[in-house]
Formats: sequence, C-alpha cells, structure tokens
Amino acid sequence: MTTQMLEARKGHITEEMEIVAKKEGVSPEYIRDQVAVSHIVIPKNIHRDRSNICGIGAGLNVKVNSLMGTSSDRNDKEMEKRKLRLIEEAGADAFMDLSTGDDIDGMRAQSIASSNIAAGCVPIYQAAADAIEKHGSIVGMTAKEMLDTIEKQCQDGMDFMAIHSAYNFWVLDTLKKSGRLTNVVSRGGSFLTAWMHYNQKDNPLFTEFDTILEILKSTDTVLSIGDAIRPGCNWDSLDSPQVAGLMVAGDLAKRAIEAGVQVMIEGPGHVPLNHIATTMQLQKQLCHGVPYYILGFLATDVAPGYDNITGAIGGAFAGMYGADFLCNLTPAEHLGLPTEEDVVMGVRTARLAADCVNMLRRDSQSYKRSKAMAEARVKDDPQAQIDNALFPEMVKERMGTEPAHDHCAACSEGLCPADYAYQYFFGD
Repeated sequence: MTTQMLEARKGHITEEMEIVAKKEGVSPEYIRDQVAVSHIVIPKNIHRDRSNICGIGAGLNVKVNSLMGTSSDRNDKEMEKRKLRLIEEAGADAFMDLSTGDDIDGMRAQSIASSNIAAGCVPIYQAAADAIEKHGSIVGMTAKEMLDTIEKQCQDGMDFMAIHSAYNFWVLDTLKKSGRLTNVVSRGGSFLTAWMHYNQKDNPLFTEFDTILEILKSTDTVLSIGDAIRPGCNWDSLDSPQVAGLMVAGDLAKRAIEAGVQVMIEGPGHVPLNHIATTMQLQKQLCHGVPYYILGFLATDVAPGYDNITGAIGGAFAGMYGADFLCNLTPAEHLGLPTEEDVVMGVRTARLAADCVNMLRRDSQSYKRSKAMAEARVKDDPQAQIDNALFPEMVKERMGTEPAHDHCAACSEGLCPADYAYQYFFGD
C-alpha cells in the first residue's frame, strides 16, 4: 500500500508527478519534494485510469473545481451527465458529484466513467440519504455506516473527498457561545450537528480519524478536510467557531501527513475583502502549508443572481494570497438548482479568477498568453486574439470583422488615432 506522498518520501518520481511537472513548467524534483510534505497534492485514485492529471498546491497554477449531482428535487442522471461534459469542456480541472437522489451508486459510477478530470465527493451526503431510507432519519446513522460509505466511494475510484472531521464537541460548544448570525450553513455540518446532539456522542468522523486515514491511504484518495463550521455570511467571517474549526483541521492535517495521506483543507465561502489575507495566512500557518480549497470567496452577501461574479472577485484575491483550488459558484447560488448554462458560466468565471492569479507568474502560460494577446491587439491580428483568449468562442462570435482596438468617431472616417500612434512609434 503506497501513496504519491510515500513514494515522494522515498525519493521516487511517479508518472503522475512527471505529468504535473510538464504541465506546470517546473521540475519533477520540485513536484516530488512538495508532494512529500503535502504542499502539493495529486488527486489520482489508484483504481481510476485517466490521462488528465493535475497538481494542486504550492507554486502551481490555481485550479478550478465545479459541482454537479442529482437531488430529490431534480433526479435526472442524463442532465447530470450533460453537465459533467460541459464542466469538462469549459475547462474545469475537477468536479464533485454531490448526488443525493435515487441510485447514488449508479450516478457516481456514471460520473467516474464519463469524465477525464479529478473526481470528488462528500461521503456524508450518501450516508445521510441511506440512513433516511434505512433508519427513517439522518440521526440514525451509525459510525460504521459512515466509514463504510467512505470506503465504498474510495474503492469506486473517487480521487478526493471532503470529510467533515474537523468538527467536534469543542467546536460545537464554541459555536454555541459565539453569537454567530448564520449558525451552521454547511450541509454536512448540519447533518453532524443533529447527529451529535441526538446521540450525545462526538462526531465519528473526528473520533475515527485514524481509521479514515487507513481507508484513504489504501486507494491514495486525497483527503479534503471539510469545513463543517464555515461562516455563512460576511458578518460571521473570522469568528471564533471558524478559527476553532481551523485549529482542529490543522491538527488533523498533521496526522494525515504523518500517515502518508495526501491532504488539503476546505475553506469558507463568505469572506469580505479585508479578511481574505488574514484568512489565508491563518490557514497556511495553522495547517502546515497544505493546499487550501476555497468555496468562493463571496466578498459580499447582497448579489444573488451574480454570485459567480462575487465568487470570482473573492477567488482572485484569495488566489493572490495563496489559495490553491477554487470551487466555482453559479448564478443560481442561494436561489435554486443550477441549470446547464449556470454550470458553464460558473466554471468560466472561476477560470477567469484563476487566470488573474496565474498571470502573476512571469514564466506561466497565463502570463505568456496575456503578453501575446497584447501583441495581437497592437498588430490588429484577429486570429491571434482568438487563439490567445481564455474563451476563444466568445471572441470569435463577437469580434466579427470590426477592428480589434478601441473604437472612436475618427475610426469611421479612416483617421484612427491608434493607427497613427502605432506608425509614430514603430513606422509603417
């Protein structure tokens, strides 16, 4: 039984490390050394065969994740298959299947088989759905059933999974005393809060953490420590429950690293701009520099219908301060279930945020593409502008045959000042 991390510690460079190094333009040795301490993770389950491998973490391009899956309100497997195809075509690096509708196992099998990007999940969702069917309520779940669900999903081929282990009675007590406005907004966190209260037992995902690590290690599934206590509005950002949960996550991340399990931390969604740098610094310091997977950040709470844009603004800031993995938001966030069009828009806006960060690396593909775009505009080269655009189909559709530079009244008279300026500096 081995993992990317354990191989890296032996000094080995795996095929996956080679692929990531080539994609990122860094040395395989750099990837190996960062994987060895979980500053970079490579989501790749040993049971899943795919060619599109990505690395997430220190010194690499910011990656983008999208969400899909059935629910009791929309139980359409064919629609979710289309969504997944659109997610991949839109350029996402990973997806999470959050299905809670009928035939969750079948939906997961379909998702894994029909995609070539990293696949993630949240096991507590299926454990809860199964508990309702078997016991009549979520609080009837047993610890064994939670662990069995994790093991089943690992064996099915999931590359990474969010497990809400950084939530216990101490964190819950901190929440009760805090005066938080939005209480628990995490779905997994709410399930576990109800379970802990009803059963008067601590969270099994916390108490059985060593067993969970052994399960994950057996398939080299990356652990994403789920943020069960994340703030649900800007008002609650950086409150005592959030920081308490982050402290527990840091302790668990250290245990995962010691066990040779790749690990990253899932972070909050609602963070005002003036809290982003502090949030990132706290996570990196408390959690030993492991990758940070953020849900947004939503920099304001008052833009429903445009939360994809709100999330892109916060995500770009977060990436600048060290976030490694952006989970996209769609225009349907806080309003309802996303359509296929919503999912595409969500991936595109998250990719835009990621590119703003990736462009800061002067040796990156994003930086080179940005420079090439500027050169194409100077030369009035429409095809080069299309080729270097993040979304070329949009440029091709809107550009038509018009000039590629900014327009003014003089342009229509053949006296374009931009052309004269170009001739002045560079000649004919």
